[in-house]
Amino acid sequence: MQDEPRPDELIKAVADFLRDQIAPQITGHAAFKLRVGINALDLVTRQLTLAGDSDAAEHASLKALLGHDGSLLELNAELAESIASGAVDLSTPGVKDHLWRTTLAKLAVDQPTYASYRRETAQK
Repeated sequence: MQDEPRPDELIKAVADFLRDQIAPQITGHAAFKLRVGINALDLVTRQLTLAGDSDAAEHASLKALLGHDGSLLELNAELAESIASGAVDLSTPGVKDHLWRTTLAKLAVDQPTYASYRRETAQK
């Protein structure tokens, strides 16, 4: 185990510093580039803190859905191929729920401020 601070904490601290201390002093195209960099740091922070659990849940769901084990990448490819071939569709038990849960988990990392995502998670 690594000592504190964790990588996600370090990245968040840098993003917060840039957002709170540097961004107010920058204008024009440089300000835009700085906001892009801050957003990238925020995304990496969310990936480090959320992706492990959501990947594990997605993997477990795929194993249950497909009835066997494999890597997350392999099982996702198999499900995609089954959907593309028509062997599996939204009426197949578990597919719709798996796809919805996976989509929400990915949005939590990639776009947590997306209006439709916030609306959906607020309903739960």
